[in-house]
Amino acid sequence: MRKHLFIPSKIDYVRGKRPQVDCILCAIVARDSKVTDTSLYNNSLITVALNIYPYNPGHLMVFPNRHIEDLSELSSEEVMEMHRWTVFSMNILKKLYHSQGFNIGYNLGEAAGASIKHLHLHIVPRYKNELGFVDIIAGSKIFVEDPARAMIKLKEAFLREEKEKEI
Repeated sequence: MRKHLFIPSKIDYVRGKRPQVDCILCAIVARDSKVTDTSLYNNSLITVALNIYPYNPGHLMVFPNRHIEDLSELSSEEVMEMHRWTVFSMNILKKLYHSQGFNIGYNLGEAAGASIKHLHLHIVPRYKNELGFVDIIAGSKIFVEDPARAMIKLKEAFLREEKEKEI
């Protein structure tokens, strides 16, 4: 039987205990105090935020600021900004985490695993040898970085890169 080790607060999320907001991503954009602000960058069209329940350290999400639920609703300007900041984010993750690959994609609809209706793109850093001894012996996955630490490190990197590239 496979065992899973969760970030302590994730079990509440899995059981449905979530911030009392209509949309968690809209609440992040609005800087609502009911949610943890994990935004690393935002402009008038998009936001880049750290996923607080990551698949791997550095797992980010890029999403339009306006609430849309279908990919076809994105404006061409939003598409361009999302792509631009996806590439920008990947470059930061390569520098900070030395990622060797990425899973990038959308979970569109509940049947596809989407737990948030607001359209968002996942950027998950990946590595050749992700399995550690605990993964093999215990059949569990352990995260080696606290998302709060990742937030500080990534926020600093986004600010530094943004200044250097004058975006």
